[in-house]
Amino acid sequence: MEFYSRTGKRLLDIVLLVLGLVVLLPAIIIITIVVLVCLGRPVFFRQVRPGYGGRPFTIYKFRTMSENRDQAGNLLPDAARMTSLGRILRSLSLDELPEIFNVLKGEMSLVGPRPLLMKYLDLYTPEQSRRHEVKPGITGWTQINGRNALTWEQKFAFDVWYVDHLCLWLDLKIMVLTLWKILIREGISHPGQATMEEFKGGRGNNGP
Repeated sequence: MEFYSRTGKRLLDIVLLVLGLVVLLPAIIIITIVVLVCLGRPVFFRQVRPGYGGRPFTIYKFRTMSENRDQAGNLLPDAARMTSLGRILRSLSLDELPEIFNVLKGEMSLVGPRPLLMKYLDLYTPEQSRRHEVKPGITGWTQINGRNALTWEQKFAFDVWYVDHLCLWLDLKIMVLTLWKILIREGISHPGQATMEEFKGGRGNNGP
């Protein structure tokens, strides 16, 4: 499995993306136009996230929220800024499509733990930090086992389990089940939240 984790996984990413570009590129172009018309600029959401080994990279996603701010100039909470278009894109995971360019650049994989926020790096336990022993992914073991309906502790446990069991058949299984989860629109948000609560660190945190 060492060959797969070092070389085979990257080859699988490239082969599947090349095969899928005929479908993915037209979809990205259409969604870009729709977001531009409905939400305006910027079309893409860009943010620095930790990748393999915790090294930072810029992730690309379609913007799903407005830029509405309060009187002090601060962005309103996610729930107040989430748009109707954004809910549709998120429910179908279409907001994640631009991440294929992160995969092509080698910063991400199709399958792996989701890249979170840089500020969380110092909050992880040593065990939770092991999620960075592989490249982050567009989808992963956590996403097909509950996604944002899970607690932080559950999500990190699934991420580390994936690191320990990484293999070709597991990646293929995750990809197939991801398509099913998208169809049934399961686990899109944490209960009572528009997206996910912030991770506060430590064990037993019941964040998103």
